[in-house]
Amino acid sequence: MIRKAGIKTLVVVFATLIVAVPIVRAADSSQEAAAKAVLETIKAVRTVYSKQIIEQVKKAGVKPSEKWQGDDHAVMLNAQFVKAIGAEIKGFELGLVGLQPIYKSNMPKTPAETDALKKLAANPSQPILTFADGNQVKGLAADFAVTKGCADCHNAHPDSQKKDWKQGDLMGAVIVRFNK
Repeated sequence: MIRKAGIKTLVVVFATLIVAVPIVRAADSSQEAAAKAVLETIKAVRTVYSKQIIEQVKKAGVKPSEKWQGDDHAVMLNAQFVKAIGAEIKGFELGLVGLQPIYKSNMPKTPAETDALKKLAANPSQPILTFADGNQVKGLAADFAVTKGCADCHNAHPDSQKKDWKQGDLMGAVIVRFNK
């Protein structure tokens, strides 16, 4: 009887694994696919904002400014734009993360995020990394200084840890965090 129960248990466990593992992998891969889609979209939006909108409003005497809300002739910085979009999203986290951010709130939250940022830095041509981290699936998209203004703003900021940014430098990443 014990042997039959043991075999039945093994059969049930094995059958469960055959069914459950692909379902879990499908869920993980769909969250990874969602992370990639969100990151590709937000990077495109941010690039358009930086290269087209900011450059156009500058011609009209409107400047990007960290303190844009109190100035009728200013608009938010592109980093603030991404964070504002993230604040409007309810189903997942969207933000910025870096190894040398101006604001501590943009530091990696876990060792896995730090490792992912280091992987991006080692291979910046890899556009997006996705990975599981505890109870979350995360995605990072390399975030470059797409205009000279991005680098100049970071270099001039009093809280910036680095003062020699150049256009094209990898500054960190846009990050999405999905709960599993």
